[in-house]
Amino acid sequence: MRNLKQLIYNPETMLYEVHEQPRIRRYLLVAAMVAVGAGLIGLYFWLYTSVFGLTLPKTVRLRKENAQLVSRLEILTHELNRYEGVLQGIENRDDDVYKTLFGLSEVSSAIASPSVVYRKYLDYEQMGASPSLLETSRRIDDMSRRVILRRRSLAQVDEVSVQAEDRISHIPAVPPLRPDGFVRRSSGFGSRTDPVFGGRRFHEGQDFATRKGTPVYATGDAVVEKVQYQFFGYGNMVVLNHGFGYKTRYAHLKTILVQAGQEIHRGDKIGEVGNSGKSTGPHLHYEVEINGKRVNPSNYYDMTMNVAEYDAMVRERAAASARPDIPSTGDILKRKRLR
Repeated sequence: MRNLKQLIYNPETMLYEVHEQPRIRRYLLVAAMVAVGAGLIGLYFWLYTSVFGLTLPKTVRLRKENAQLVSRLEILTHELNRYEGVLQGIENRDDDVYKTLFGLSEVSSAIASPSVVYRKYLDYEQMGASPSLLETSRRIDDMSRRVILRRRSLAQVDEVSVQAEDRISHIPAVPPLRPDGFVRRSSGFGSRTDPVFGGRRFHEGQDFATRKGTPVYATGDAVVEKVQYQFFGYGNMVVLNHGFGYKTRYAHLKTILVQAGQEIHRGDKIGEVGNSGKSTGPHLHYEVEINGKRVNPSNYYDMTMNVAEYDAMVRERAAASARPDIPSTGDILKRKRLR
C-alpha cells in the first residue's frame, strides 16, 4: 500500500521535512469518525424515543396520513351502504314489477371471469392491503357487476316500452271487480287447503268474495278466446286472450255477456259473479297467465285503486260502446257471422 507524504516542520533544523504516513491510518481515522457519528445518532434516537417518550416527526406524519386514510375508508364504506340500499331497491323493482309486468327473462349474469377477480385480490394481499380494504374492494366489484346487470335489464325494459302504448292497454292491469267495500280477497295465489275436497293444493288464481250478480269487467283489451258452461270445475267461465302472451280467466260466473271471438276493451262488462261449478259460495275466481304460466294476479292490479277512477273507466267504455261511430258488441258479432 502506498504511503502518504506529509511535510512536518522540524524546530531543531528549522526546516520542513518529508514524513511518510501509511494510508491505512487515514482510513481507520475516517472509519472511527463514522462509527462515532453513527453511535451519536443512535444515542439521540434512543434518548428521544425511549427516555423522553417522544415520537419522531416522520412517525407523526405517517400516523396522521394513516388516520386520514382510515377516515376516508369509513366514509367510503358508509357511502357504499347507502348506494347498495338504492341499488337493491332498483333490483327489487326491476324483478318484481318490470320483469313481471312485461314478462321479461333474466339477463345473463356472466360479467367478469372469477379467476381474474380472484387474482386481483391475491395481488392486493401481497401488497399488504388490510382486510377492511380488501372487503371494500370486493363490495365495489360486486356493485359494479350488479349495476352492469341492471343496465342490461333496464335496456331490455326500454326496448319493450317502445311498444308500450299498445301493449299496456292489453296488459290486465286493473281489478276485475269494482274495488269497493263489498269485495274482499277470500283466497290468494299459491298453496292452500282445498275448500271442497280438503288436502293441500296449489291455487292458480285469486278468489274475490262478493254478492251474486256483481258486475265483472275485462282487465285489459282482448279477444274472447273461450266461453264455457259446466256444472263442475270452473263452472261458467270466460278466457280472454290479451295478446303479448297474456291471458285471463274469470270463473264461477252467474251470467256471461260475451261470446268467443268478440273483441273487447278494458272496462267492458263481461259477466256477473255467481256460484257455478266447484264453488262453496258466490265469488269470482280470477287468473292471469303469461306465456303459458300462471302468475300471481296481485302483481297486475291494485285493489286500493280509486273507485271514482274505476267508475269513470267503466262509464267511458259504456259510452264508447253506445256511440254510433264505434261498433257495438252486437255489430261486431253480426259482422263476424256475415263473413
